[in-house]
Amino acid sequence: MDFDDLKLEIGLLLSKMEHQPEDRHELHMMIQEKIAEMRAMGMPIPEDLQRFEEELEDAEDDKG
Repeated sequence: MDFDDLKLEIGLLLSKMEHQPEDRHELHMMIQEKIAEMRAMGMPIPEDLQRFEEELEDAEDDKG
């Protein structure tokens, strides 16, 4: 999968998070998987996605 496809998939997942907050945890995990896939393929992670990932992790830490 190429960089643009992964960015598109992440964008769709973000949109789902916004419209389906009850599935937030599952969608968060799916976004993390896509970002991990990007890292594994040596693709650059856009800064906004890095910040978003950190914010999600902080939110999860606050819950637990």
